[in-house]
Amino acid sequence: MKKEITVFAPASVTNVSCGFDIMGFAIDGPGDELKLKISNKPGIVISKITGDHGKLPLQIEKNTAGTSISALAKHLTFTKGIDIEIHKKMSLASGLGSSAASAVAGVFALNEILGKPLSKEELLPFALEGEKLTCGGAPHADNISASLYGGFIIVRSLNPLDVINIDVPENLYCTIVHPDIEIHTGDTRKILKKQILLSDAVQQWGNVASLVAGLLKKDYKLIGRSLQDVIVEPIRSILIPGFNDVKQAALDAGALGCSISGSGPSIFAFSNSKKVAKNIGKKMQDVLSKLEIESDLYLSKINKEGPRIIK
Repeated sequence: MKKEITVFAPASVTNVSCGFDIMGFAIDGPGDELKLKISNKPGIVISKITGDHGKLPLQIEKNTAGTSISALAKHLTFTKGIDIEIHKKMSLASGLGSSAASAVAGVFALNEILGKPLSKEELLPFALEGEKLTCGGAPHADNISASLYGGFIIVRSLNPLDVINIDVPENLYCTIVHPDIEIHTGDTRKILKKQILLSDAVQQWGNVASLVAGLLKKDYKLIGRSLQDVIVEPIRSILIPGFNDVKQAALDAGALGCSISGSGPSIFAFSNSKKVAKNIGKKMQDVLSKLEIESDLYLSKINKEGPRIIK
């Protein structure tokens, strides 16, 4: 058995406009790196966290990676010591699944160092244990599944847990702009409506179904027509300065569609070429610059690999 391993787990875009809590996909970057060392001294410890500006807890039971690793170690009756280093390579509260990436990196690393006793499907429930910390005990599996499986996923059900991975067009590009502000998932859930109109629900269901069809048929026009969120985006977008202008700039630059990534503040846009994706990003950032808001820009195809060993 190896004594040490370092892995990378990718960030993810979720909701994907109309697919609230059920759709997501992994991107090439950013993400989280996690180093896991095995020792003969019993116990699990987090010895170091970097890139979080001191905001994340070192206590195992309060850390998403620590909680997930602990749950998996208990399941596998692994009694040796585990030392964890977490290196955050993405902003917290960005809408890109920061907590999920740490949890995924943790279970993936332990499973790999032990010789892969479990499949990714079997690892998913243990990664979700960490995500519960950020969701008040009722996790959503979209970020976790996208980061762990890679590719584009659909969460059909949480109980029983049922996640589907679907094909996407090879030249589907994603432009992501992350404004330098923080929006916490818990806060954005509090402002959501408890009830919605049946007519809105029907429209949303139609968009979800047609988005899946567009992806499978590699029909970019259908993908674009389907990226319409009439339920969540109108409410959450209020919390993102300049959102409507940023979205319009993306569409004017050739985006197939544009919406909020996760709970925000990151904003994503789809296109069908790298050149267009770059121009979209520039136009989106120009809007934020005029508002004196700094931002990070990421360009990526759909990351079909998910987590990987880097050392």
